Amino acid sequence: MALSEKLKVAGVTVDHQFKPGDLGWLIHIHGVQNLEDYGFNEIHEAYCARIATDFMLNPEPRRQRVWLTRKDGVINGSVFICEPEPGVAQLRLLFVDASARGLGLGRWLVEEAVTYSREAGFERIFLWTVEGLDRAKTVYTSLGFAVTETKGNKDWREQAREVRYDLAFQQTP
Repeated sequence: MALSEKLKVAGVTVDHQFKPGDLGWLIHIHGVQNLEDYGFNEIHEAYCARIATDFMLNPEPRRQRVWLTRKDGVINGSVFICEPEPGVAQLRLLFVDASARGLGLGRWLVEEAVTYSREAGFERIFLWTVEGLDRAKTVYTSLGFAVTETKGNKDWREQAREVRYDLAFQQTP
């Protein structure tokens, strides 16, 4: 799916590969923005760094994919599809920098990741997020994701509740 006209007019571009400096910048803006927005600490930033590093260093990437959006060459959004087990896609590190909010970028990233996962032949897709990310929750549920699990987490801030969303794809014979 091509970028929407609104995203194109805003100067947003998309890449599927990291360039030198991208990893550090993505983790930096992710950490700073999530501290400001949700009170997440440095442990959350390290967790995000591990996800992105594992993705980049994966010796058997199979069908994993990344979308890195940019404005003027600087990353302002991301989403990753990982394959933790055969036939299963995991959506990870959905992020839209505050400078790019209001353009529909988050929805576009999730729709791209879901469309890719369906077309790549995954049986299902899941993601973990935390309660309180209402914009993201609206996007997930509008695309057919349903809550399948919740659990507490005190690693990233005083108290957080993690939420798992799943979406099964209809397999065509």
